[in-house]
Amino acid sequence: MARGHMKVHVLQHVPFEGLGSIAGWLDARGARVTWTRFFHEARIPALGEVDLLIAMGGPMSVNDEAVWPWLRPEKQFVREAITRGVAVLGVCLGAQLIASALGARVVPNPEKEIGWFPIEAIQAASGYAPMPHTRPVFHWHGETFELPPGAVRLARSEGCENQAFQLGRNVVGAQFHLESTPETVRALVHHCAADLVPGPYVQSSQQLLATPGEAYAAGNARMDDLLAYVTDGLVLPFTRR
Repeated sequence: MARGHMKVHVLQHVPFEGLGSIAGWLDARGARVTWTRFFHEARIPALGEVDLLIAMGGPMSVNDEAVWPWLRPEKQFVREAITRGVAVLGVCLGAQLIASALGARVVPNPEKEIGWFPIEAIQAASGYAPMPHTRPVFHWHGETFELPPGAVRLARSEGCENQAFQLGRNVVGAQFHLESTPETVRALVHHCAADLVPGPYVQSSQQLLATPGEAYAAGNARMDDLLAYVTDGLVLPFTRR
């Protein structure tokens, strides 16, 4: 990435699903971060002001446009960003938004997937976004996406066939949460406890909150790798501090 200030815009859907470890990565690079917080105001910026678009998670469905009318312009914004070559990273709901914006269906997954479960990297060769191979990663979703036209599947899990995809060089959607910290997991357990119904891929709140720190550190390190990958090649104007 060329030297300069990276302009990042974050699409945040609920106050308890923020950037997690992504915030530290952006801060270390002096990124200029702006937000659309749909739970306050659905103001979307001009695309000319964005180098990297990050769409975060949320408990709603991308299909709930009648309930959350801002979903329609949000999808349009994501679609235009991809068309114009903006780097885009979608996490959980954010990945589903990318898929839906590009015409792919988002549907209920056969099983809810909530907790620390391993994923399998499908595309491990160079030229594809880095994915975890054996370590468990954090999940919290009940829906899944079909692959958008032209996308390459990057990962699967035992409980969900489409875990991540890549479109072109700078667009990646991942259903799992590599950015998770103990604080973000506690917030999800507090605000979304009703999701924790018994199932083959649903852990209890006690299991979720007892996760050792090395699991978070491993996921955060891979998120750093993923952010470096999607922003690689961005040409930014030089700006003196």
